[in-house]
Amino acid sequence: MAKRLHARRLDGIDHNPWVEFLKLASEFDVVNLGQGFPDFPPPDFALEALQHAVSGDFMLNQYTKAFGYPPLTKILASFFGKLLGQQLDPLKNVLVTVGAYGALFTAFQALVDEGDEVIIIEPFFDCYEPMTLMAGGLPVFVSLKPSPAQDGELDSSSNWQLDPMELASKFTSRTKALVLNTPNNPLGKVFSKPELELVASLCQQHDVVCIADEVYQWLVYDQCQHISIASLPGMWERTLTIGSAGKTFSATGWKVGWVLGPDRLLKHLRTVHQNSVFHCPTQGQAAVAQSFEREQQHFGQPSSYFVQLPRAVQRNRDHMVHSLQSVGMRPVVPQGSYFLITDISDFKRKMPDLPGAADEPYDRRFVKWMIKNKGLMAIPVSIFCSPPHQEVFDHYIRFCFMKDESTLQAMDKKLQKWKEGPR
Repeated sequence: MAKRLHARRLDGIDHNPWVEFLKLASEFDVVNLGQGFPDFPPPDFALEALQHAVSGDFMLNQYTKAFGYPPLTKILASFFGKLLGQQLDPLKNVLVTVGAYGALFTAFQALVDEGDEVIIIEPFFDCYEPMTLMAGGLPVFVSLKPSPAQDGELDSSSNWQLDPMELASKFTSRTKALVLNTPNNPLGKVFSKPELELVASLCQQHDVVCIADEVYQWLVYDQCQHISIASLPGMWERTLTIGSAGKTFSATGWKVGWVLGPDRLLKHLRTVHQNSVFHCPTQGQAAVAQSFEREQQHFGQPSSYFVQLPRAVQRNRDHMVHSLQSVGMRPVVPQGSYFLITDISDFKRKMPDLPGAADEPYDRRFVKWMIKNKGLMAIPVSIFCSPPHQEVFDHYIRFCFMKDESTLQAMDKKLQKWKEGPR
């Protein structure tokens, strides 16, 4: 009898819907508004920093410190220490990882044990569930629910909120961690201070670690304010704050991320890190360090990339919101992130019987239809939800507006044809 090849921890997580939709999109002439990456260059100072790292000191071709290139850990400690109200030690409170994805995986592997429960707020970035399962944990889901919008007004991500009683009911003696993503992917919700205080109170009451995924922290709109939960009283000691140079400097391919937190937590992440990837590419870390040093000098000024970028991206968001309405979609206006979701309920009523498997959520069938017939790619929101709740979210799809103006113009041409054609 043949031996079982794959580890049991891979059971049930082998299917990746992204592969299916990207493959389908490659077969048609589509405008890709599904994947979350910029199709415009990073800022000049970041590109120059990378060029300098590649062509300058030849020792940047070699290993650096396993837990982070020292100039990078130093600037991250200085920069974020001020924002979090903490005196950060670059050696104890900062870990550089292979992107924020690597930070998340390291955190789950380091802290989640067999049978531990992890609270995940949905809709959620889709890696949280499989990473919990791979660590032996049990995902426990709690949904953001929309409040009715005012007549004639578009919905806003701020209207989507947690029910305090429902959230409290998810905490048990087995709860090890809660994952908080703000600004949220895919919804674009930025959690308010009262909402964060509710989460913080429950984490402290039940002695739970908060894994705070804050990769979109600089991309907030309409004078909205991002607040790190680690900055709230009593939360630094139980929070891992995860960031991404890819999202920060519009360079997602660099794959440089980090985790900030107390040594009592980070020492366990360092154990996983040193026994897995061990080390992240030196030249990318050097470029990120130099970019942060530049931003620290310009912080809060009109010349700051962290000031300029959200203003430009907000214009993209508003453009997309207006354009999608032209064909009968109802966007939920996001407070932050790269993304918006849009309500396709009207389409579900008008054409409920799109091709697809009998048990396939409507949003997935709709996206396939839209790729084939309208030349636009989005991502179905049901893939960001637990199986029992996919039907609740199957009338939403996600678009990425972190795109060049030419891409948005190409979208407009597709939408104009859609509007002029048979509905």
